[in-house]
Amino acid sequence: MLELIDVHSGYGRTEVIHGVSVTVPDDSVVAIMGHNGAGKTTLLRTAVGLIATKSGRIAFDGEPITKLSPSRRVKRGIAYVPQGQQSFPQLSTAENLQVVADGRKRGKALIDESLDLFPALRELLSRKAGLLSGGQRQQLAIARALITEPRLLILDEPTEGIQPSVVAEIERTIIELTTRGGLSVLLVEQHIGFALQAAQRYYVLQSGRVTSTGDGGARAETEVRSAMAI
Repeated sequence: MLELIDVHSGYGRTEVIHGVSVTVPDDSVVAIMGHNGAGKTTLLRTAVGLIATKSGRIAFDGEPITKLSPSRRVKRGIAYVPQGQQSFPQLSTAENLQVVADGRKRGKALIDESLDLFPALRELLSRKAGLLSGGQRQQLAIARALITEPRLLILDEPTEGIQPSVVAEIERTIIELTTRGGLSVLLVEQHIGFALQAAQRYYVLQSGRVTSTGDGGARAETEVRSAMAI
């Protein structure tokens, strides 16, 4: 699916990511964890093409995408939900979904499928996105991304500032989507328990370098906390 191989990237002359290699297999969840400033968001933005790769290689389905623009990566099947529950605040929930669905052959069906995953949004379709709670905006952001029919969904801190009940719903949705087949998830997450529950593989990032990696699951929590304490 997605491979980042010895990737170096950053901002201007400042290198933030130093030789990172990450693999996201088909139909899997991979979690990237680390403290603030570890380079997690920079790594995701590099993967989707918003930050240029200084050296190294990025491949999707075995094909090089290192030089492709973000829009061409989206067409290949990559969707990105950045940090911060982003939406069009002056548009209604329904209009936010419709903007993405317009021009797609299955537009209406894709909206319905996304709402099936986040049924609480059905009661909020006429409400402006700017008036939704943080958890509702995050559900809307993920629903919008899914309308693009991605094969890889990249999520940056999807549970940040969200009430526990919505965190549980987002976790359930991520697991459900990947067990259906046809979708992988690359997840940056501060909540270790949530990340390991959802992920089959984890990577710990510190100062732009991978310092620990292993299989996901609750048993890995002690190892991950130890790696992040160093």
